[in-house]
Amino acid sequence: MAAEGERRRRLLQLASGAAFLVIVGVAALIVASGTGTGAGGDTHLEGRAAVDSLLAGIPQEGMALGDRGAPVALIEFGDLQCPFCRHYAEAVLPPIIENQVKNGRAKIEFRNSTIIGEQSTPAGAAALAAGAQGRGWSYVELFYRNQGEENSGYADDAFLRAIAKGAGVPNLARWERERRMLVPEVEQTTAEAQQLGFTGTPSFALEGPRSREPEPIGTPEDTGALEEAIEAAR
Repeated sequence: MAAEGERRRRLLQLASGAAFLVIVGVAALIVASGTGTGAGGDTHLEGRAAVDSLLAGIPQEGMALGDRGAPVALIEFGDLQCPFCRHYAEAVLPPIIENQVKNGRAKIEFRNSTIIGEQSTPAGAAALAAGAQGRGWSYVELFYRNQGEENSGYADDAFLRAIAKGAGVPNLARWERERRMLVPEVEQTTAEAQQLGFTGTPSFALEGPRSREPEPIGTPEDTGALEEAIEAAR
């Protein structure tokens, strides 16, 4: 028991030691880059080639990216309208995907935690419907790269449909039907995030060989902190 407690303490220490600096630093990056200033949020999509290149050859199942037998699962609780989540998708997670995920050392799972506004829930359900056809992570990545200003009304049906098409969802009629049925799952994972003590997005948890349930690690400061936390969970 003492060893297990020490392992949990180390995971938390590795991942959450500089949370305030992360928030300040990411906010500065967002301001500098123009994220959330009205750029994006239309149906003329950008970033499809980059998303396809990043995810090429990696299995997608539901909202999980990577080998289902990977020893560690990194779980991201995110809101598709969240500019901090976009920053992590573009700057922090790609090396994890290129290394740990492609090499079968870890997989990444996206779970909705809707905190931004009313359009976050249907957007999250649309991602789940894409996941039902093996394009969930493609949907999330492409959404982030075309994200508009928070709560500006950009994430309407036309935008969600454009993301689904751009992400390569094969049966759009099925996607249309199923996305409207998956709102309860979005609400369920949002409640799960709250139960884990998360109050913002993105927040992360880990499941490893010795885990019986997700272990919260908060918002790691950078790729290196995430890599260390993944290795500690093995």
